[in-house]
Amino acid sequence: MSVQAAIRRKTAPDIFARKGGEPIAMLTSYHAHTAALVDKHCDVILVGDSLGNVMHGFETTVPVTLEMMILQGHAVMRGSQQALVVVDMPFGSYEASKEQAFHAAVRILKETQCGAVKLEGGERMAETVAFLSQRGIPVMGHVGLTPQSINTLGSFRAQGREEGSWEPIENDARAISQAGAFSIVIEAVAEPLARRITETVAAPTIGIGASAACDGQVLVLEDMLGLSPRTPKFVRRYGDLGPAIEAAIKGYAADVRSRSFPGPEHVYGMKTRN
Repeated sequence: MSVQAAIRRKTAPDIFARKGGEPIAMLTSYHAHTAALVDKHCDVILVGDSLGNVMHGFETTVPVTLEMMILQGHAVMRGSQQALVVVDMPFGSYEASKEQAFHAAVRILKETQCGAVKLEGGERMAETVAFLSQRGIPVMGHVGLTPQSINTLGSFRAQGREEGSWEPIENDARAISQAGAFSIVIEAVAEPLARRITETVAAPTIGIGASAACDGQVLVLEDMLGLSPRTPKFVRRYGDLGPAIEAAIKGYAADVRSRSFPGPEHVYGMKTRN
């Protein structure tokens, strides 16, 4: 029996069952080696379209392609064993029709072997969420600030900071939950609103810049490790790896230029003859 077969990976129903229970820990990962580290401690690994910002230097997630998501999703699956792996559906891969979404989601599940997909949008995507869920594709929803809509939003600003704007966001979360989403990311939403949504929808909520009352939390790994040039308000840094990595690179470059690396212990001598 393989190691993979001996270890049970978490599933979408497992996460759905955590509603109101032990908080769900979720982080992003895009590589096999970081996935192996995250896998030891988190319930869910999100292969986020934020890889467009983190890996490729895009200003937004809009340019990210389905092929990019599949490639990194496959890497994360190879690096992890126990966490549920959720792969983002990128902009343009699901909005045109529920059939388009189905074909893209099937590619993601087949080619990466991940356990679920995530898509952005509320009421307008409820029919698509239901269509996918009824056909064997677990869907994580995403409401509040939806980064793929940056060109219509105009900026990455928090949502629901005036009570009069709550109803559309509440309706979005309710519609996605009723359509069959096994969990819902709530991003950059006023704390009282995120708390209220968590209390009123059946699906577990996973906050990012939302509320400690959410059923779980998610952050971009590079943000919480101190590798991003700018730290969003909602991020708590758990490491300061940027300066440490730079110092290591600086030391390496200096050793190369001074010819102190490689040393005798790093090179191969001739074989001795008997």
